[in-house]
Amino acid sequence: MGRYTILPYTFKQARKIGVEVKPSKRADKKIDVFKNGEYICSVGAMGYNDYPTFWKKEGKQYADERRKLYKMRHEKDRHIKYSNGWFADQLLW
Repeated sequence: MGRYTILPYTFKQARKIGVEVKPSKRADKKIDVFKNGEYICSVGAMGYNDYPTFWKKEGKQYADERRKLYKMRHEKDRHIKYSNGWFADQLLW
């Protein structure tokens, strides 16, 4: 498995919330999140697809369905601002 390629969707989402994203240095994560050059966290488990990847591979309709299911599955952790779950939700979904 190679490094994750960050797609334009994620860069756009990062700009919206004022962070920078780079491919993760951790082998098990997709992206590292930085604010003002300082590392915050790593998000996105390798081996699982995300919204921009589903959209690219399967189309928007399929990606929207996967997004809905992701948000239902992660309802408890995706609303805690600046948590790993929140960053994953904001940047990858």
